[in-house]
Amino acid sequence: MSMSSPFIRRPVATSLLAAAFLLVGLICYVQLPVSALPQVDFPTIQVSAGLPGASPETMASNVATPLERQLSLIQGVTQLTSSSTLGSSQVVLQFELSRNIDAAAQDVQAAVQAAGGQLPTNLPSPPNIKKVNPSESSIMVMVMESDTLPLIQVYDYMDSVLAQRISRIDGVGYIQPYGGRKPAIRVQVDPRKLAARGIQLDAVRTAITAQTLNAPKGQITGDFRNLTIYADDQITSADVWNDVIIAYKDGAPVRIRDVGTATLDAENLLGGGYMTRGPAATDPTWRDGPAVAMGVFKAPGANVLRTIDAVKAMLPEIRKNIPSSIDISITKDRTQTIKASVKDVEITLGITVVLVVAVIFLFLRNVRATAIPSAVIPLSLLATAAVMLPAGFSLDNLSLMALTIAVGFVVDDAIVMVEAIWRRVEHGEKP
Repeated sequence: MSMSSPFIRRPVATSLLAAAFLLVGLICYVQLPVSALPQVDFPTIQVSAGLPGASPETMASNVATPLERQLSLIQGVTQLTSSSTLGSSQVVLQFELSRNIDAAAQDVQAAVQAAGGQLPTNLPSPPNIKKVNPSESSIMVMVMESDTLPLIQVYDYMDSVLAQRISRIDGVGYIQPYGGRKPAIRVQVDPRKLAARGIQLDAVRTAITAQTLNAPKGQITGDFRNLTIYADDQITSADVWNDVIIAYKDGAPVRIRDVGTATLDAENLLGGGYMTRGPAATDPTWRDGPAVAMGVFKAPGANVLRTIDAVKAMLPEIRKNIPSSIDISITKDRTQTIKASVKDVEITLGITVVLVVAVIFLFLRNVRATAIPSAVIPLSLLATAAVMLPAGFSLDNLSLMALTIAVGFVVDDAIVMVEAIWRRVEHGEKP
């Protein structure tokens, strides 16, 4: 007895089984993640550290080198690269494909902690560890700009409102800001005025650091009750900073306003973004000016189309929580190219099925014989989708192209079966 004998002898059960495959395949096809190319996760981890004001040479020797020395001892590292710029260093580690990324991240964390004693003590924050995919780009770029508010306030709204809400959406991996204008108090002093008063720059830095410590104040203990002292030493106003005392000379206090000025500005003045909408002659809403941008990266295996649709659906609610003078626009949307490419391949697949069925009908001239491959092709394609979903495959250009090519194999088997049946019938064998 052959494998096909039970299905031939039980046509009702075979029809119900085929209908079940068709239904399950249709449900899985709708839930398949959509992307331009298959998801390939390289076990890659990025370690970044920042030291504002440090030259690239200082970052390379004092920050990147100690990290490289410890990270190179991790097992399974196939490639280690580092780059140092003004105030920033990045070390990228790529592991073997068989290495578990979570276990590798723990080893990287341990190596960074081991290198902590060799790093500069004045780092604003410990080195940041992040899992990245070097072959992946942002799926969406959003730009925020305003004609009335300063750019540092626009960036603050992007960092505290927009990025926080977008990062919680299902399918969003992480957020990458561009043209950052993080607000900060910038203190500029005149060296000649400091020299005239006999004050060193290190003394100014020490005084500024002492003024920003939010240390515990203690308690007031009495016979009947204890009181905790609550006081905030954090100064956020530039006017108050100008009154900060940095030294005493000849019995008189020397304030920041006496040797310079404190202003509210961006933490890094060497970075920024610029937005240009288009030629003023063809676009009546044309304007250009400084802006801040934010890149949205998808999580591994996420559906790009659903993720971007969810981000767009949340924008009206986000606009209610920011000033109306801030404009949010989308400058990059990968759904347009992905939808166009996937739709084109789907149309090609549909045309292929129709042409194959038409050619079979022209040669066989029999409706019942043509109905066999006509039913087998969509059943096979949807049943394949039922296998792709649990296997972790996505609906992309390569998988759709493979399905298009596989139509020929499906039709080939159906034609061979029809030919075998007709040969037996022509030799006098009853169906």
